[in-house]
Amino acid sequence: MKHNTSFFVFRGFLVVLVLVFAGIAWHPATVHAGEETTYSPEEVKAIKAWAHSLALQAATYGAPIVGMYNLRDTVATGPNAKVKPNQLWRMPNISTPKLAQESGYVTPNVNTIYGFGFMDLSQEPIILTAPDSDGRYYMIELVDMWDNAFAYPAGKEAGYKGGKFALVGPGWDGKLPDGVKRIDAPTRWVEIQPRVHVKNQDDLPAAQKVLEGITVQGLAEYEGKPAPAPLTYNYETPKVDPKAASSLLKFEDPMQFWSIFIAAMNENPPPKDQIDAVLPGYKYLGIELGKPWKSEAVLNSIFLEEMKAAGAEIGPMISRLPYLIGPNGNGWIATPYNFGAAAAEADYLTAAVNAVLGLTANTANEAFYIWSNLDYKGQQLTGEKNYTMTLPATFPYTKVVPPGFWSVTMYDGETKLTVENPINRYSLGSDNDLKKNPDGSITIYLQPASPGADKESNWLPTPKGPFYMLMRNYAPSDEAIKALKDPSAAKLLPKVEPAS
Repeated sequence: MKHNTSFFVFRGFLVVLVLVFAGIAWHPATVHAGEETTYSPEEVKAIKAWAHSLALQAATYGAPIVGMYNLRDTVATGPNAKVKPNQLWRMPNISTPKLAQESGYVTPNVNTIYGFGFMDLSQEPIILTAPDSDGRYYMIELVDMWDNAFAYPAGKEAGYKGGKFALVGPGWDGKLPDGVKRIDAPTRWVEIQPRVHVKNQDDLPAAQKVLEGITVQGLAEYEGKPAPAPLTYNYETPKVDPKAASSLLKFEDPMQFWSIFIAAMNENPPPKDQIDAVLPGYKYLGIELGKPWKSEAVLNSIFLEEMKAAGAEIGPMISRLPYLIGPNGNGWIATPYNFGAAAAEADYLTAAVNAVLGLTANTANEAFYIWSNLDYKGQQLTGEKNYTMTLPATFPYTKVVPPGFWSVTMYDGETKLTVENPINRYSLGSDNDLKKNPDGSITIYLQPASPGADKESNWLPTPKGPFYMLMRNYAPSDEAIKALKDPSAAKLLPKVEPAS
């Protein structure tokens, strides 16, 4: 979604002209009590509407980097960080509800074990070592601070043989050792996120061995030289709802969204074309690249009030907009082909949905997602009802390139995390021994309680309240990618039907 910033600037200019010709003094940078211009009710209404619209657009643009900042705080720089910067934290198991909440990772994949690590590339490159997995599916996703997946040292395209890679920050022009492949990062900070396929608990030790083989070290250490002195970080700590994933942006003080947005952006600037075309339109909100955000720089108190409102609204609002961004049918939406890298294409709505509902999601060629929180009639899915859905034998969206896999995972509609249940089952898919119907199709039962012993192999437990599901395809085949790119193929998405 491209924003015509010149249009917004022009409208603001008209408001100024009207006020000037009406003989009203205009103080563009004044927010001090008792010194503001007095507006008519009609003018106040118009200014509030435009200011709110601008604040929502700016918050949409900023949501990905704020989500990544929050994740960085959880993983590497906050008071309860999992590991230090330039190290990897490896989750000990699949993303159970407890582990997912601790990691701050929204809508987690439970068919892989994860690693997380934030690399600060300001001093030197980081050397990443990837192992040979002996044919096991794994990927290493590299994500910039705008939530763009910009490279994959391992995965469907790169393969699973491993190698050595140098993550190089902006402006570094030194020499790398022989045998190390250079990967240029768009931002100072990047996240390394390995995912290693694990089929079940018996398979966990072998998957953990691959995950342990993914390592990072500074260039100096790699070359046996003295390392740079460690940096001290004094970042603002996000204060968000502890019961929800941090990417939902539920700040205790909505104004913290803005201070974090600007601080993170100043440290990790967007691409130059966005600096030139997008950021000037946000000057009315006191946003200027390279300068800390201060309320005194906002145009006036009306704009400040609307920024506070937008800061509170943006996470919940974006979480309700996924059906706008991709082909959909029967209550499902397939993520658009630019998911995972939408901000780089100036599609800021898709980038925001990506960040709020699936932070650090992959690019479609490596993995794609099909999402639903509705039944085929458009009604909210809820654990108060029992449902079934049937995947045809020829269903294209689940076709993979070996050793890839597919799955359907259940999530709580409020927390966006996996769901506690009596059989500790969070997903169903190609790793499971699913019963097939005579025509080769697969029926999945969606309900809080067991549908009976004869159907339990195909039971995906739901929470008692609202829920949503995510269908994943890791290493999608050409047939699956073709379906993803074809909006008319959405009619093939399965009906989720209330049980009679």
